[in-house]
Amino acid sequence: MGNRMKAPLILLLCLEMMAFVVLSLASSSVPNNAYPSAFGDDSGSGSCAPREGVLVPPRREVYDEGRIFDISHKYREDMPTWGSSEGLGRFLWLPASMKNGSLANNSEMKMPTHTGTHVDAPGHVFDHYFDAGFDVDSLDLADLNGPALLVDVPRDKNITADVMKDLNIPRGVRRVLFRTLNTDRRLMWKKEFDTSYVGFMKDGAKWLVENTDIRLVGTDYLSVAAYDDLIPSHHVFLESREIILVEGLKLDDIKLGIYSVHCLPLRLLGAEGSPIRCILIK
Repeated sequence: MGNRMKAPLILLLCLEMMAFVVLSLASSSVPNNAYPSAFGDDSGSGSCAPREGVLVPPRREVYDEGRIFDISHKYREDMPTWGSSEGLGRFLWLPASMKNGSLANNSEMKMPTHTGTHVDAPGHVFDHYFDAGFDVDSLDLADLNGPALLVDVPRDKNITADVMKDLNIPRGVRRVLFRTLNTDRRLMWKKEFDTSYVGFMKDGAKWLVENTDIRLVGTDYLSVAAYDDLIPSHHVFLESREIILVEGLKLDDIKLGIYSVHCLPLRLLGAEGSPIRCILIK
């Protein structure tokens, strides 16, 4: 090959190598660039004005012409986590990227098991249950799926025994979702953890256990129990191992009434909590 042919070829190879390095640096140094559609809309509406020739994934909260409601929160970096003022932070990585030459995109994630919409198992607050293996994989799916009642809690108070009496939940109801001031204040949309959230006081939990047939208790912030009665209320609920706690539900703009609820935690052996996907069906 003549010298005049070698020079352009070497230049072309150098340009290709430089382009590959630039692409690699761009995809690895900016973590969220790998997920442009996932982090582009934090409003909860899922709307995004499509441009010609641009693919836009559908993101919905309501499905099947208003029959199915997603009541679990999207996981995002600025969602609240227990005790933190900084939110969840980065929880998703893309160590294997097609932009870097991998054959496929493969993500990794790391976050606390009690993040976002999640479920508590008995081992969460009882160490002997934890050691015995009462984890999220031991929870009864029959209790996590079936008819459920969505109720509104009076907006000026925690859930006490008096509040439970006034709600007048009939015997036979096994699953109740409690919408509180937390939803009105949009606490699950705020990055900083807020100790003033509404939850169950110990006497309210005790009244529920002793006077209802409820087996699934769902609430709209990171804990079913009020901050001032945190562990005592959890103890009352979980001691019998018959009640399942679902926390961090998204109950905005859903009418009160009876639905079919479907909640599925991950099968995490040995874990006392798990992210959970919950939906309501009319």
